[in-house]
Amino acid sequence: MTIAAPLPVALADIRAAHDRIRPSIVRTPTLRSQTLSQLTGANVWLKFENLQFTAAYKERGALNRLMQMEDAALRAGVIAASAGNHAQGLAYHGKRLGVPVTIVMPKPTPMVKVMQTESHDARVVLFGETFDQAYAHARELEKVENLTFVHPFDEPAIIAGQGTLALEMLEDAPDLDCFVVPIGGGGLISGISTVARALRPKAKVIGVQAELFPSMYNVLKDTHLVCGGDTLAEGIAVKYPGDLTRQFVAAQVDDIQLVSERHLEQAVSLLLQIEKTVVEGAGAAGLAALLAHPDRYQGRNVGIVLCGGNIDTRLLANVLLRDLARSGRLARVRLRLQDRPGALFGVFGIFSRLDANVLEIYHQRVFTNLPAKGLITDIECELRDSAHLAALLTALGEGGYDASLVEPD
Repeated sequence: MTIAAPLPVALADIRAAHDRIRPSIVRTPTLRSQTLSQLTGANVWLKFENLQFTAAYKERGALNRLMQMEDAALRAGVIAASAGNHAQGLAYHGKRLGVPVTIVMPKPTPMVKVMQTESHDARVVLFGETFDQAYAHARELEKVENLTFVHPFDEPAIIAGQGTLALEMLEDAPDLDCFVVPIGGGGLISGISTVARALRPKAKVIGVQAELFPSMYNVLKDTHLVCGGDTLAEGIAVKYPGDLTRQFVAAQVDDIQLVSERHLEQAVSLLLQIEKTVVEGAGAAGLAALLAHPDRYQGRNVGIVLCGGNIDTRLLANVLLRDLARSGRLARVRLRLQDRPGALFGVFGIFSRLDANVLEIYHQRVFTNLPAKGLITDIECELRDSAHLAALLTALGEGGYDASLVEPD
């Protein structure tokens, strides 16, 4: 019989990390959401890590790592490969502590992320077209320039730092019996599961990944699902989870669930509408799991980590508009009309009678397979809900109009 080696991070390490970093991080709240609890059937508690200075939990692990380094290593500087929240957290606390920080990012990284990292006085090196190429270059610079590499998730000090937020969750909500945690590389769930197993051994720990990037799911389930695609949850879009973190997941995590892009979008939108808080796709993954698998969480005291709030404003606007369309509050109605004066008059009478607010009108006379005297008109409109939209379509049909709905994806 083979006895598994003990994991390199225990509750004592996480408590020590919390004492170490507590003065320099935001003690974010864990609050119960009455509306989301009613919506999902679970007793939902939200940990607002999007309120950290860099809007993500990654600061915790990065700071814990920096504070345990020798003075000589700190003077020489640190390096990381990241185009996201790890880069921001390491750069911010490196600047605070006077530590030179180098971040290697792929060349296609959006300029706003480069500028945000440079705003913390970090040196940004753009290299390669992919994260893997940037990572390899960072490991080369580590040796050439005698720097210390700070991994985004696969180090004990990082895991211990991330786990500190679970201590705070249980201080605010001691009756939690389920933790729903986004998984990218696995550092966050490794830390949280360590705290949960020590302090709430009967609690369930459920990981969440985007359907497009089921990397840790493949490890736990022994499957071979393809990883790749354009996911809203870019913060957990990791193809290769950590060698260390997968040991924590195998030993301490009860299950991993996959969520669709639609549920991720819905979760981002709900958190903004209901909680008035901006969360990135990865940060909304926990709520997306409750929306996708409600039966799993009925009646449980569920803790959800809103792990980050760094989302592009244009992307957020698209997500919100798409959610309005799916809920029937925003619609594009397509009509076939005869191209003659007054054709729209009767249509607008129906819109007016049903209190449907017209936002935009699009005429198409040329690029259509209708006869030359026909046209297609798309009318973008605002409604109360899906029932209101259905009533509008029914009224148009009864009025003799060929009307259909242009559905969002």
